[in-house]
Amino acid sequence: MAKPAQIPGLAELRVQIDALDSQLLDLLSQRARLSLAVGQAKARAGNARVYDPAREAQLLASLAERNPGPLSAAHIEAIWREIMSASRALQKRSSVAYLGPEGTFSYFAAVDALGSSSRFVPCRDFDEIFRSVASGECDMGFIPLENSIHGTITRSFDLFSQHQARIRAEFYSRIANSLLSKENSLENIHTVYSHAQPLGQCAEWLRSHLPHARLVSVSSSADAAQRASQEEGAASVGHRSMADALGLNTLADNIQDDSSNWTRFVLIEADSNAPSPAVQNAKSSLLFTVPNKAGSLSSVLAIFSRHGVNMTKLESRPMKGTCWNYVFFADVECCIDAPKYAALLQEMKDACSSVRVLGCYPAGPHLDSTIKSTGY
Repeated sequence: MAKPAQIPGLAELRVQIDALDSQLLDLLSQRARLSLAVGQAKARAGNARVYDPAREAQLLASLAERNPGPLSAAHIEAIWREIMSASRALQKRSSVAYLGPEGTFSYFAAVDALGSSSRFVPCRDFDEIFRSVASGECDMGFIPLENSIHGTITRSFDLFSQHQARIRAEFYSRIANSLLSKENSLENIHTVYSHAQPLGQCAEWLRSHLPHARLVSVSSSADAAQRASQEEGAASVGHRSMADALGLNTLADNIQDDSSNWTRFVLIEADSNAPSPAVQNAKSSLLFTVPNKAGSLSSVLAIFSRHGVNMTKLESRPMKGTCWNYVFFADVECCIDAPKYAALLQEMKDACSSVRVLGCYPAGPHLDSTIKSTGY
């Protein structure tokens, strides 16, 4: 194999790359100074919000349209997410609560979505995430709402009824589950640990390959990996990166029952009276209750139909403190806070016992980190 110094033209190409890197550094420094100026302008106007998902979504879409290649759209997006993360941190290093400890799928999805410059704060459970945000201890919270295989994460929906939290953004993260263990073969595995969601996502694979193993649900996939690293005959289902972190063997990759395994995450913040910003490609989430009489729910659904608004999700959850009464969680494809939908919202308030808008935000991007790591 030829040494670098022996490859014709390589030295000249590296000189050109070094020159471009210097230009990039100068441009990034100019961009950073402008970001600081943006933060100062916001502060003068009394706007403390650093993260603007609508603005960032528009920027990424514009870059994707103008991308000449050969870098892929996914690589361009990943680069600019880190640039924007660093720019936000110059204005204020926001704290983000997530289901910890570090190493869960929630952690990796949060880093993919927000970049590595945020301060990520691990929480024991979803309740702690909501409490941290509502109390102001953390600026934002990052929570999973639903999975394409295993369905709704009910606790997340229930907590919106108990806390004044607002959705700022959503992200879809592709999930690739791996089986990790100190053992070298499946034959030695008698216990499998993980969070309930990954266990559900991999139920068929586990039944087929480990039919006699005991499946144990724990607080997180990171906790499961810790247990597998300390216990003979144990394995965990989780993110492949935990194998390197804990010195585990990867016994199998991509063990989820459906290769198209995605989890929808939302970014929440403490509710406020601030109006929703103008959003393109908008979605809204809301909670509502209806009178307990025939036709109540169908009359609400008819309102959206009359106004030409598509409802993409409708979930009912028991109302706390009552029997046989329900709270409905809905996603609709519009910015329901916008003036053009004022009549729709008023009709809803007239037809419902209660209505609460949880947020208007850009329809979320699909982030696939499995292309860089075979892997809440």
